[in-house]
Amino acid sequence: MTQPLMPMATAVWLVDNTALTFKQIALFCQMHELEVQGIADGTVGTNIVGQDPTASGQLTWDEINRCQADPSGVLKLSVDDVKAMPRTKGPRYTPVSKRQDKPDAIAWLVRHHPELSDLQISRLVGTTKPTISAIRDRSHWNIQNIKPQDPVGLGLCRQTELDEAVRSAAERRRKADEKAGIVTEEVADEASVVLVDPPAPEQAEDDK
Repeated sequence: MTQPLMPMATAVWLVDNTALTFKQIALFCQMHELEVQGIADGTVGTNIVGQDPTASGQLTWDEINRCQADPSGVLKLSVDDVKAMPRTKGPRYTPVSKRQDKPDAIAWLVRHHPELSDLQISRLVGTTKPTISAIRDRSHWNIQNIKPQDPVGLGLCRQTELDEAVRSAAERRRKADEKAGIVTEEVADEASVVLVDPPAPEQAEDDK
């Protein structure tokens, strides 16, 4: 399913203006169900203004009412005559109002997910490797004012993206550990070979 424009803002509007379930909204906006629950609880997207998908023609009230009556129903995005261009793999765009939150998000990721590489953190938050390194070694110019905060709660990335990055890092570490284990086992096998000592001098003379 094609993702609606401004998915987070759309989710905020649907939470505030409909009786749809968290799962229905999450599926429609391609978000994690916990993110939608966070919107309802006021812990996610607190500074985001809701975007009405019916006003932009992406959704109809008939479709909303159908799914409100059937909690198992799945919202269907209205087909637009003009197809949206897919997002390229360029750097993540971050609104100016949220750019000041990046150091807090980086500090949180470094603390709670040390297995993530600088490249993964850069993709999640939309930052640079020098900034990440500066926060890792606490040489950042504003390190005293940086307070670790969850990037999902700050709206800098999605829960699904963070989960995928953590899974990828865990898989990478598992493969590295397996490779290291094989090397260790080979060394251990070589060390376990029992060498036959040459006969003692006295025993050699008796043999004669």
